[in-house]
Amino acid sequence: MLVAFSVAPSGSGDSLAEAVADAVRVVRESGLPHRTDSMFTTVEGEWDEVMDVVRRATEAVGRHGDRVSLVLKADIRPGRTGEMQGKVDRLEAALARTDPDRG
Repeated sequence: MLVAFSVAPSGSGDSLAEAVADAVRVVRESGLPHRTDSMFTTVEGEWDEVMDVVRRATEAVGRHGDRVSLVLKADIRPGRTGEMQGKVDRLEAALARTDPDRG
């Protein structure tokens, strides 16, 4: 399964960098495949292990404020692995088939 999530504290001021860094640190230390961009962190693994990482990342952010906002999107496909890159590869292949400039 893939889970893309964004977590941030509320009521802790303007800068979220330290709180988000604590969340991303939890993800990186998990050992699960992951990717972080400007808006979300995506984690790949089995349900229990991914949701545990999301829970721990949320708890880490919670130490920075009185309230936490969590946005989560999941792609649940039992038995599939490597989908974080596989989905992108399939998209690029489709674009290459329909875009003459991409070869």
